[in-house]
Amino acid sequence: MTPERLGLLWGITVFAGACARLFSSFTGFPSVVILLLSGLFIGRSGLGLVEPLDLGQGLETIVGLLVCLVLFEGGLNLKLPEGNIRNTVLKISLVRLFISLSAGIFIAHWLAGLSWQVAGIYSAIVLATGPTVVSPLVEQIKLASPLSEVLKAEGLLLEPIGAVLALLLLELTLGDLRGINDVFIALMQRLGGGVLIGLSAGWLLSEILKKIKNEASFGIELQVTLGFIFLVYGICEYFLPESGLPASVAAGFIVGKREVIDKERLDNLIGELAQLAITVLFPLLAADVSWGELSPLGWGGVVCVFMLMVIVRPISIWIATMGRELNLKEKIFLAWLAPRGIVTAAVASLFSIRLEQAGILGAGRLQGLVFLTILMTVGIQGLSAKPLANRLELGQKNNCLLYTSPSPRDS
Repeated sequence: MTPERLGLLWGITVFAGACARLFSSFTGFPSVVILLLSGLFIGRSGLGLVEPLDLGQGLETIVGLLVCLVLFEGGLNLKLPEGNIRNTVLKISLVRLFISLSAGIFIAHWLAGLSWQVAGIYSAIVLATGPTVVSPLVEQIKLASPLSEVLKAEGLLLEPIGAVLALLLLELTLGDLRGINDVFIALMQRLGGGVLIGLSAGWLLSEILKKIKNEASFGIELQVTLGFIFLVYGICEYFLPESGLPASVAAGFIVGKREVIDKERLDNLIGELAQLAITVLFPLLAADVSWGELSPLGWGGVVCVFMLMVIVRPISIWIATMGRELNLKEKIFLAWLAPRGIVTAAVASLFSIRLEQAGILGAGRLQGLVFLTILMTVGIQGLSAKPLANRLELGQKNNCLLYTSPSPRDS
């Protein structure tokens, strides 16, 4: 690819993402859906202006670095619930890891026509909700605590696990691993190694940021932070592939919990960079999807995703939340809201390329089904989340004061 063509590819991608964000701000539609549609429009399904594969091996590197930035920002603002609610988050994660993963494999095989191996990869990829989608929805709805913290924590906890597990199942399919025992051992190594490296790097980064006290040196703080994030990700990926994802969350979590000079301003700027990464990533990855990959799925693919939404997740949530930590209304909302996000799209795109290169049948169907899952969950659940929360009266109580008429004392 010529430098001129490469520059045009990036220009069209960023412009399409910016237009999608603008349209979303005017209409109120979930931005992720519009970003995905913009990618379909400029890519193989539409005008054919953007072909991500033209980036070659650089595509995986670019996507990985941008995703680690998004996950670092998520960890930076993660507020873990305390007491029984924290135990609820852990139970939800464990139950969904087993029930949702197993059910997803059977449903994807029987309804969407994926082979057992590819169905396993699909189920792991779509296991987690997307924090990049959930967090804006929670803020828009003004969802009350502890439900808001549960939704955010669930996604950030499960997303790295799902991505690592999907990679190991991919390696099992390609013959790089020999059996389930190898998958389990490698899963523990990459998750554990990634978290340990991330915690250590987060502590070291926060110590360095403490030493930067000059008000005029804020740009240095940002540069050091970004340099640290990308270096940690690169080291993790070099020694333990996919361990960079849990490392990014862990590093962000530690920095967010420690005292850092002007942390609020750093949070805001990292957040803006993460949003920019999402604006670029979604159209770029969606541009690689063709209607030829979506259309063969037919109604089987739609029913597959619908069953994950209305049967598998509610059952998993109901089992995991047995007890008094959450009331009935909170359980209903938690069982409904499960949109998938940017990590799901990124992993699907990169893995489908590897499957195609290895000559494994069903790579295109895998990518098509994953993007169909994102479109349906974000579109349906994203649009219905606020009306459902209002109907269940789950908004923050103090926000209701904004709509009450003033009392005589206020006159």
